[in-house]
Amino acid sequence: MRPVVIHIHPEAPPKPALGQPCNGCGLCCLAEPCPVGMVISRKRTGACDALRWQADAAQYRCGLLTDTAGVLGPRWAWAAPLLRRLARRWISAGSGCDADLERGPG
Repeated sequence: MRPVVIHIHPEAPPKPALGQPCNGCGLCCLAEPCPVGMVISRKRTGACDALRWQADAAQYRCGLLTDTAGVLGPRWAWAAPLLRRLARRWISAGSGCDADLERGPG
């Protein structure tokens, strides 16, 4: 696998070990969108458009959970309550880190 440059917030926490609880490092979603993120972002590579930096908590969070209506936009905001409920399952929230990625220097 060749190295990929990912622009990550300097205050983002370090990536947890595989299987450990998510700490909001954002590495997985900055590398590529998950399946539902591919639909939202309309792309298969690069950072997910739904990813949101939360400065007060110094961590990344999925906008499908924290800003569903904002991610969907005004045209689809009516679907936000349903999508928010489904998104937890679709992004496998709470199941632990499954990103087999390593953050390099810099």
